[in-house]
Amino acid sequence: MPFEHSEPKNEREVLFVFAIVKIGGKQYKVQDGDIVFVEKLNCEEGESVTFTEVLAISDTNGFVAGNPTLAGASVEASVIKHGKDKKIYVMTYKSKKNQKKKMGHRQPHTKIQIKAITAQS
Repeated sequence: MPFEHSEPKNEREVLFVFAIVKIGGKQYKVQDGDIVFVEKLNCEEGESVTFTEVLAISDTNGFVAGNPTLAGASVEASVIKHGKDKKIYVMTYKSKKNQKKKMGHRQPHTKIQIKAITAQS
């Protein structure tokens, strides 16, 4: 059987739907189903969270960027769990004073899963 060619796909049909959202002062590029580690959020595990600071959205209608955010756009996610990053060590030192101090820090984070990306109407 010979290979049958289908019609060429439009570029917009090939691209994935994604959004650039601002969470905790940082920008994340997210898609449906993505699992993202963000700065610690004040919510319970299993709770649903909606982020309204959406900077840009790409979907079947093309790419739309906000100035600075898109009105009416939102990203819905659910909180999977809270945790802490790996420990980092910080050393302070003053020369000629025999003064040293070793300190550790573990940054808290929240693990979220993206459920839905909603563009403005």
